[in-house]
Amino acid sequence: MSVARAEPHDVLDSAPSSVATFFSRITTLWLVELKKLSHDRTELFTRAIQPALWLLIFGETFTRIHAIPTGGVPYLDYLAPGIMAQSAMFIAIFYGIVTIWERDAGVLAKLMATPTSRSALVVGKAFAASVRAIAQVVVVLVLSLILGVHLDWNAFHLLVALILVVLGVGFFTTLSISVAGLALKQERLMGIGQAITMPLFFGSNALYPVKLMPGWLQVVSHVNPLTYMVDGLRAMLIRTSGHVLLDLVVLVVWLVIGIGVAAGLLPRLVR
Repeated sequence: MSVARAEPHDVLDSAPSSVATFFSRITTLWLVELKKLSHDRTELFTRAIQPALWLLIFGETFTRIHAIPTGGVPYLDYLAPGIMAQSAMFIAIFYGIVTIWERDAGVLAKLMATPTSRSALVVGKAFAASVRAIAQVVVVLVLSLILGVHLDWNAFHLLVALILVVLGVGFFTTLSISVAGLALKQERLMGIGQAITMPLFFGSNALYPVKLMPGWLQVVSHVNPLTYMVDGLRAMLIRTSGHVLLDLVVLVVWLVIGIGVAAGLLPRLVR
């Protein structure tokens, strides 16, 4: 009996093919989300209401009363990157609902039956969510410009800010998919999502500096991915002192952890 032996060049050829397939699946899911967004542009305007209220009411009021020390930066300028990050997080944290809807429609089972790895599906969904999040951030940028926020329009800084948003949204999307894998129902996911969004938001530096927080909340803030997302956005968009490289590394680590957990819980949705 002869045993087939894989030639070295066959193994080498299969590796690029697997990588190409991985990125192909991610690109496909990204394009599908972009197409859905193009057919539902009103969502951009409805989602702009909340950040507009934060900037117009909260930002303008606290700028006048000088209640929060921001190191000489106008409070509205200080707040704008925090609201950008908050808006992006709110979109991502409920993205697991889409996964549950796909489960109910039979789409997820078909995707799981393809040769696509679970990690590729999770990464594809994470980047798909970033499409809506980036559109939301652009809306907040326009609002900030109208309100006179002093933003840095350096092309490199904008690119780094975009990367920070994609990484942050990627993690929060994987967190949402993980919660979906545990909750299994849209109603439960909505409840859990609402329960964790506000602690993440208020336990970050989106509204005020970390040094103003009580000690226990500072500890929470230092492990909160939203803190690093906001810190990087402030450094890039309004030129505050920050640790952008650290912010990027922390967000990448959280994203990798999130992908692993979400990929492990994804099969629970199709059982």
